[in-house]
Amino acid sequence: MLAKIKKVKFNTEGKNPVYKVILECPKGKELYIHFDYTYATNTFWPLEVSYDGQHKDAKLAWYTRDVEHVTVEAFLKSIAEKINKKYKYSLGE
Repeated sequence: MLAKIKKVKFNTEGKNPVYKVILECPKGKELYIHFDYTYATNTFWPLEVSYDGQHKDAKLAWYTRDVEHVTVEAFLKSIAEKINKKYKYSLGE
C-alpha cells in the first residue's frame, strides 16, 4: 500500500464495523474513505470517498487501479487489517 494512514475513526457498535480513514497519498494529496465490512457478503464496501477535497461518491476503483494497482476489495482489506490490529478487533466477533 503506497498511501499512509493519517487519521482513523473506527466504530464497532452497529451491525457492521465502520471505518473512516484519511490517507496521505504518494503525491501529497489526501484521500478520505468511509467504508464498512458487511458480514452478510463478507466484503468491504466504500460508502463515501473524497480525494483532495473533491467528493467522489462511493467510487474508489479509479484510485486503486491507477495508483495502488490493486482491487478496491484488496485495498480496503489491507487498511482494515491494520486498523483491526491496532484496535485488537477481530471480524469474527
